[in-house]
This record gives sequence, structure tokens and C-alpha cells, in this order.
Amino acid sequence: MQNISRMFQSASLKLTAWYVIGIMIISVVFSLLIYNFATGEIIARIEVIEARIANDPTLLNQISTDITKLRDRQLEQAHHNIITMLIYANIAVLCIATIAGYVWSKRILRPIELAHEAQSKFTSDASHELKTPLAVMKTELEVVLADSRAKKADYRETLESNLEEVDRLSNLSNTLLQLAKLEYSTLEWRKFNVTETVDVAMRSLGDRSDRIDVRAMKKLPNIEANPSSITELVVVLLDNALKYSPEHSRVEVALKRKTRAVEISVTNSGKGIAPEKLPYIFTRFYRADTSRSKHAEASYGLGLPLAKKIVELHRGELTATSQPGVFTRFVVKLPLSQT
Repeated sequence: MQNISRMFQSASLKLTAWYVIGIMIISVVFSLLIYNFATGEIIARIEVIEARIANDPTLLNQISTDITKLRDRQLEQAHHNIITMLIYANIAVLCIATIAGYVWSKRILRPIELAHEAQSKFTSDASHELKTPLAVMKTELEVVLADSRAKKADYRETLESNLEEVDRLSNLSNTLLQLAKLEYSTLEWRKFNVTETVDVAMRSLGDRSDRIDVRAMKKLPNIEANPSSITELVVVLLDNALKYSPEHSRVEVALKRKTRAVEISVTNSGKGIAPEKLPYIFTRFYRADTSRSKHAEASYGLGLPLAKKIVELHRGELTATSQPGVFTRFVVKLPLSQT
């Protein structure tokens, strides 16, 4: 991370330098033009005055000073004042351009820097998540192979355990692929009713859907969205609610109409999420439940980031509230139209 910060700091300074050089070249060119214009204008005015004096004998008699010396002295003073003014102006431009260029370059590079840091962290976290199940599988296989007294049941138990780890790795790779596709794919929009999407999502959960209660407003308007993505969103939220709530508790889904939007809320009881952890739950590989429970171990912390990405692509809003030990609620607001 320090190398990345230094790299972007160096890039910011280089961009600032090129920006300042460009601005100063323009400033110097304009200064020369202004100098030539100003001195030409002064000379022209002095020549007009000289012509008037030469044509008026009365004025010529009143002036005792040498006209040529007066002219040269005025021109020299004018040149000095113009040059001084332009020097100060260029110094001011240099200072302003340096500060503005640095701020501008930092602002331009900041999204790239954040994306690079996120990619590096994502790669590191993904490698760690892949390393853990692979290490478990390797250890189990080495133990059973080294045991000369191992029986068929022992081999079967080891293979079943490894199969579970393979399933976890498969789920991880599928989720990573989904996230990658959402980053670069263009979604197709069509009008449909969210109630139908919730029904499809519940059917995909099998017997666990018996714990879900759905309350939907009558005449809920259709939304313009991508049906498969919204179905995946609802599945993630429902699966998350079922996973982190007591076994026989109920999960409530409410569908409401809001101003130019449809709201989907998913509420479950249980342990909840601590206030200090709420801001991070949509971060990839972050798990609010750090216990060694079967739910925590089965989760890679990618479901909620996937849900967040889907909502962002639909120009919607996803928020979470929780009262530890009482409830956790996720609320999705999806606009009726994408235009």
C-alpha cells in the first residue's frame, strides 16, 4: 500500500509540474504580448503629444525641458512599471497554478488510486480466502494418507469434507465472476413487478422460504430494471437474513411504493450488527460476524457487496439498520424508471 501511495504521489507531482509548465508558457507568451501592446500604446500616445506640441508654438514656448529627454524618461519609467507588474503577475500565476495543479492532479488521480488500492486489497483478500480451504483440504488428505490404519469410512469422511470445501470454492468463484460481470456488463432493462421477483427468489431458497412472510402493497407499480439482477439481489438479502437469524424465527419482507420508487425491506431478528461495524458491511470480504460459527465460516463476505453493486447499477439506494440483539433491516429503494 505504501508503494502505491508513493507511486500516485509521484504521479501527482509530475502532473502538477507539467500543468505548471504549460500554464507558465501561456502566461509568459501573454506577458510578452501585453508588454509589446502596452509599450506600443505608450509610444503612440507620446508621439501624438509631440505632434501637438510641434504644431502649437504657444505650447512649445511654455516647455523649457528638452522634449527628447522627457520622452525617454517617461518611456523608461513606463517600461519599468510594466515589467514589474508582469513579473508580479507571473509569480502570482505560478503560485496559483502550482496549488491548483496539485489539487487538480490529486482529485483526478484519486478515483484511480482508490480503485487500485481496492483491487490490491481485493486480490490479497481473495488469495487469503482461497488459501484457507486449500490448506484445510491438503492437511486432511495428508493426514488420511499418512495413516496406515485408515479405513474406508475415514477416506469417505475426508472426501466428503473436501467436497464441502470444493463447494465453498465454487461459490466463491461464482460470486467473484458475478461481481466482475457487473463491473463491465451493460444491463438490459424491462418493466416488471417486484412481487414476482420476490416469489422467484423465495422459490430458489427451497424449504427455507417457509420462514419468510411477505407484505406487499396492492397495485404496486412496475419498475424498469434488470429482472435477473433484482432476483439475485433479493436472494442475497433473504439468504443473509435467514442465515443470521434464529433457526425458527421469521423473516419479514415488505414491499412499498415511494415517490418515484419501490421500496423492498428485509427484516430479521437475532444477534444483529454492532453500530461500529455497519459502515463496513458492504465492503468485499468483510464479515461482521467474526465468530467461528458455521454461518461465519460459510460466508465469504461477498453477498452484501454484490447486492450493493446491483443497487448502484440501478441508480437505487441500499441501507442497513440494526439494533443488536433485536433486529437487522436492509432497505432497498429502486427507481421506477432508468431514464
